[in-house]
Amino acid sequence: MSLTGEMLIGQQRVSGSGDPIYAVNPATGEQLDPVYLGGSSLEVERSAQLAWDAFDQYRETTLEERASFLDIIANEIESIGEELVKRVMDETGLPQTRVEGERARTCMQLRLFAKVVRSGDWLDVRIEPALPDRQPLPRVDMRLRQIPLGPVVVFGASNFPLAFSVAGGDTASALAAGCPVIVKAHSAHPGTSELVGRAVQKAVAKCGMPEGVFSVLFGSGREVGAKLVADRRIKAIGFTGSFSGGTALMHIAQHRKEPIPVFAEMSSSNPVFLLQGALKRRGEDLAEAFVNTLNTCAGQYCTSPGLLIAEKGLALDAFVASASAAVNRATTNTMLTPGIYEAYEHGVSALCNNPSVRMNAQAEASDKPNQCRAALFSVAAEDFINDESLHEEVFGSAALIVECNDLAEMAQVAERLEGQLTATLQLDDIDFETARSLIPILERKAGRLLINGWPPGLEVGHATVHGGPFPSTSDSRTTSVGSAAIARFLRPVCYQAVPDSLLPQALKEANPLDLKRLYDGKWGC
Repeated sequence: MSLTGEMLIGQQRVSGSGDPIYAVNPATGEQLDPVYLGGSSLEVERSAQLAWDAFDQYRETTLEERASFLDIIANEIESIGEELVKRVMDETGLPQTRVEGERARTCMQLRLFAKVVRSGDWLDVRIEPALPDRQPLPRVDMRLRQIPLGPVVVFGASNFPLAFSVAGGDTASALAAGCPVIVKAHSAHPGTSELVGRAVQKAVAKCGMPEGVFSVLFGSGREVGAKLVADRRIKAIGFTGSFSGGTALMHIAQHRKEPIPVFAEMSSSNPVFLLQGALKRRGEDLAEAFVNTLNTCAGQYCTSPGLLIAEKGLALDAFVASASAAVNRATTNTMLTPGIYEAYEHGVSALCNNPSVRMNAQAEASDKPNQCRAALFSVAAEDFINDESLHEEVFGSAALIVECNDLAEMAQVAERLEGQLTATLQLDDIDFETARSLIPILERKAGRLLINGWPPGLEVGHATVHGGPFPSTSDSRTTSVGSAAIARFLRPVCYQAVPDSLLPQALKEANPLDLKRLYDGKWGC
């Protein structure tokens, strides 16, 4: 499949007129063909109108039609074959095994949502039949179902060019909910975006879906994205990226005439609490596992562990020594883009120049471009608590150890943490009482709590939560990964005293879709 450098608006391929966008291989610095010209107000208008025109038809497709559509998208992505893997590697510097795993996850997510759609449970059907003889007042018939919000704009992520981008979790969950999707492709991997976008475009045609159910736009800078968020026909936003980018979109969305939700995953340092029993019994193993996790793919995961919190003492000293030795011998890794590399270097430099922070270890430099050198730092808990700059995420293979005098100070550190995607406790049986005191705090701070694990490697399923309090996300009530992500793009509608012949299929008295329903206060079919 030859790349054309064109945007995809409905079933059309469209050449842009904006500033040129070239992908760059971060491992070599090589500029990749073809050139992609960014969109303008014209392309935003065309895609938004097509999406709006498609909405009412697409949202009432049958459960099987929509589920089959998601399955076929997955099939089409897989049919691209090694061309997709190669292009992702060229545009990101990621290793082949990581790219192949991410492709598998992307297709698995699509198929998961196909199963979710077929079940119909997400419609949350609730029926309260009329009680005309009820005293002192009769009750009218009331029925509730969830309906999709409307067209959704999804912003591609830099660190997951497949699983959080064109056909990733936000797109899959929005399409599953019945929302047309316009993707603002990430400028770091336009070729990947075109390949996946064309796969989705083929699925739209094969399944006979309305043309405007899917589009892909390109644009350097923030102009195209800002115009999409501000467009009156757009009803929700999915975003994975920087804190500055996410909050900028939130500002635009909240200052529209009709404010809309922005589901943004932005910033998290993912604290790991190293409790005494675990440190004393298996500190060396923990240190090795931690550095391996930190340095995998240059730490470019949303849930990379950037904070370690522990009590001072011989056990922590031994852990730091082992972890420092592992960092010193760690290999460098290519970062996703020159911009991400520069931001990482700035973050490491800020830690080096902070008088309260000391560097324990740093991997040796490389003469290759955009190479992330793992780095490990330490700071006293009191200084961490009082210096908000130390709470900011450094995206990459850098971590800060927070040294606490006692358990009370460890709890103080936990209280001072910002909202996080994850919080981890490394513990042994002897540490359970300490864990019990910390868990209530961490429940308020994070969307996912882990015991004796490491946060990257998120399982995608029905119980998954990839979210958390601000600033890790813009809305702590939701998840961007797992089947519950569909709820972000739905809203409830109550149908009161509506004749059965006018009700949607999901709410008809005979239950023709054989849905699980809350009928007069009892769950059943």
